Amino acid sequence: MYKSPCSRLSGLVGATVKQKSVQHASLRNQTARGLIQLHRRDPSTWLTYQRLNFLKRQYVTKRSGELHQRAVPKRAPAVTVGEERDDGVQRRLQRIPTIDPASQPDGGTGEAQPEISALKPHADDASVQNCSMPNVDSNEAPHVQVETDEAKQARLDRQWRHLEFNVADLPDIYSRLAKIKLTALVVITSAAGFAMAPVAFDPVGFVALSLGTGLASCAANTINQYFEVPFDSNMNRTKNRPLVRGQISPLHAVTFALACGVPGVALLSLAANPLTGFLGALNVFLYTCCYTPLKRLSITNTWVGAVVGAIPPVMGWTAATGCLDPGALLLGGFLYSWQFPHFNSLSWNLREDYSRGGYRMMSVTHPGMCRRVALRHSAGLIGLATLAPPLDVTTWTFPVISLPINAYIAYLAYRFYRRGDRSSARSLFLCSLWHLPMLLLLALTCKKPRRDAADPDPGSLVS
Repeated sequence: MYKSPCSRLSGLVGATVKQKSVQHASLRNQTARGLIQLHRRDPSTWLTYQRLNFLKRQYVTKRSGELHQRAVPKRAPAVTVGEERDDGVQRRLQRIPTIDPASQPDGGTGEAQPEISALKPHADDASVQNCSMPNVDSNEAPHVQVETDEAKQARLDRQWRHLEFNVADLPDIYSRLAKIKLTALVVITSAAGFAMAPVAFDPVGFVALSLGTGLASCAANTINQYFEVPFDSNMNRTKNRPLVRGQISPLHAVTFALACGVPGVALLSLAANPLTGFLGALNVFLYTCCYTPLKRLSITNTWVGAVVGAIPPVMGWTAATGCLDPGALLLGGFLYSWQFPHFNSLSWNLREDYSRGGYRMMSVTHPGMCRRVALRHSAGLIGLATLAPPLDVTTWTFPVISLPINAYIAYLAYRFYRRGDRSSARSLFLCSLWHLPMLLLLALTCKKPRRDAADPDPGSLVS
């Protein structure tokens, strides 16, 4: 189809394309012949030139299997006579030859005078810089700074410190893997749910519930740290955790988690009831498989984490009664709403850390929502307290005596909402630390007295 030669193309465009192709063809032929001749002279040494625009000043050389890359210096700009007169500093190239001790008459105590060769200040700079390698004597020793073994060991000690495994440190390592303070809070809330249940107190069931809940919490916290090692290393708050520092191996940590989680869930299922065991296993699953990955995906992780924190008091209630009642959901609602002012105020002063770790928290991505949600749930605690008497959980004294502490945390949440500074966030967080134990204690003291189910009904005693 295209049988006409290029010379028959009409127009200026065709002639220009032909001229450029001829020029580039001759240039390619010359370059190819030069590279072929260079390869025939010494096949072990070859040069490859980069012809891209942004790599024009670079070339790559390969000699004896080693790859070296250098930057060809730019040409020195033309300097006028006036500029040379104004510049009174001359550049000098100083080369100190190697001192041979045998050539010294006094055992090498004499000093060798260095050879100083003065170069022209500006005119010869380009010629000196264009030289690939200076003329160096073959018997001259290279001036290489050798690092001694002591200096190398000191430098490595400053950068890395080998942590030796010590059996005596295992209790401390396990307590930090389990987040012992958080685990203690989980056990306290589950014990509060057990104590608030409208049944007789069972000491054996209480101990089984506390032990099983604590073991399940230890397993969940350990698996959480196992998944977050690369992210915890970027945060000042979590960079000293055992897995981050390498005090314990990941396999050891997972083994510890299984050794806690399996007996914990089994104890809750067998010593209490299957419903409590199911809630314990569900809580471990939500914390490790839902809340942990959501922390880097969406701000909904805060709501999922609030559900995780609300389950322990429900577990305490079901361990005592064996069923889910409105009272259990009310206690879970207290924990659910309390966690928002607690965690949102805590994360507000840790926004930089969470940002470095890659966690998507409300305080980082939605600061306005973070303050609004904290205020909303702080005020919701007052409404939840008023629902306790109608649900036959407490007497009407509880909403009255809990109103001051609920109103105070709501006031601090409002101040945090208005100001949004570190001081107001810290005040709200410190208040949340004592607010929850005080609220649960007041609810326990105002627990509604219930008649034992084993007692007969007085109305049915008819002679």
